[in-house]
Amino acid sequence: MSRGPLAGITVLDLTHYLAGPFGTQLLGDLGARVIKIEPPAGDLTRTVPPYFVDGESAYYLSTNRNKESVVLDLKAEEGRNVIRAMVPHVDLVFESNRPEVLERLGLAYDALAALNPAIVMVSITGFGKDGPYADRPAYDAIVQALSGVMSLTGEIGQSPVRTGVPIGDLAGGLYGVIGGLAALHEARTTGVGRHVDVSMLDGQVSLLSYLGSYFLASGDVPPPQGRGHLSNPAYRSFEAADGQFVMVCANTQKQWEGLCRALGIDDVALGDPRFATLADRNEHREEVWALVEPAFRTRPVADWLEPLRTHDVPFAPLQTVDQALADPQVRHRDMVLSFPGQGCDLIGNPVKVLGNDRDDHAWPPRLGEHTAAVLEEFGPVLEFGQAR
Repeated sequence: MSRGPLAGITVLDLTHYLAGPFGTQLLGDLGARVIKIEPPAGDLTRTVPPYFVDGESAYYLSTNRNKESVVLDLKAEEGRNVIRAMVPHVDLVFESNRPEVLERLGLAYDALAALNPAIVMVSITGFGKDGPYADRPAYDAIVQALSGVMSLTGEIGQSPVRTGVPIGDLAGGLYGVIGGLAALHEARTTGVGRHVDVSMLDGQVSLLSYLGSYFLASGDVPPPQGRGHLSNPAYRSFEAADGQFVMVCANTQKQWEGLCRALGIDDVALGDPRFATLADRNEHREEVWALVEPAFRTRPVADWLEPLRTHDVPFAPLQTVDQALADPQVRHRDMVLSFPGQGCDLIGNPVKVLGNDRDDHAWPPRLGEHTAAVLEEFGPVLEFGQAR
């Protein structure tokens, strides 16, 4: 478990559920040593239904490979002393508790920095360490709702829906990794660590990106985005004759013309002043759809792939999860990792470090699997007898 650009970095993982474990798994994928601290009952995701592999929830398995599991009761002074003994040997601490929890336990950043001035702590919470919402509980859907992201998801006139993947949690984990590595780089230069405060709500607001800027520039509230794009009516999914969908991203004038030729509507569309430029097409988006979608509905999706490819139109068939995970490009990029004998595969690491990608990923640990070995390694806590 030592290969990768982060080899030599030790991470103490005090997080639970999704955002933090997702981020620390990425650090482990890149070679860091990640020591996951769990309460005696374990991370709650170990028991999340509906799917289990050899008694472990598939939810837990999705975010905890390349880690060591150590069981400690941090409500007991003995457990907190173990953390204090480990801190001088740790580079990064990730935690996802409400602001007052670590203060109450005597394990807040200032206390840990007194033991190791270069340590970096990353706190991933729903709303950050300060502000009017700091004490509120938060989940992925809560920050999607508050941030405006949910208002943009779904079809116009329909009920808003959360995104199909938990981007509030996942973005929180990613921003935590970015902030943690940035602070660690600084600490390696100055010898002084930082406390990185990551708010999942902040992360979702940042993901509003150009749609947020559109509002700030115009005062117009962006509507639900549906299956298209506010700036381009030819950036959209279209239904084919078999009820399947193909996503088309005809961004440029050349791609628009190629789309028209692939669909056989070039004799109508390319001479129409309503469709002459992107601005014209966007002004007449309903007319664009009225021309393009019926053309797609004349043939099944499979029949459109080669014409679109031939005319250099960016496109993709809309794949279900099983189709995506069997896709040859996904497989080629090792985005499905095989663990023979473990009962299932796992989603891979998207960060490829050329010439230094690891191929020895460790299966997510059993609860407390590494407790004895870690306590023995950190000699001052050998007498802690309650650890498992």
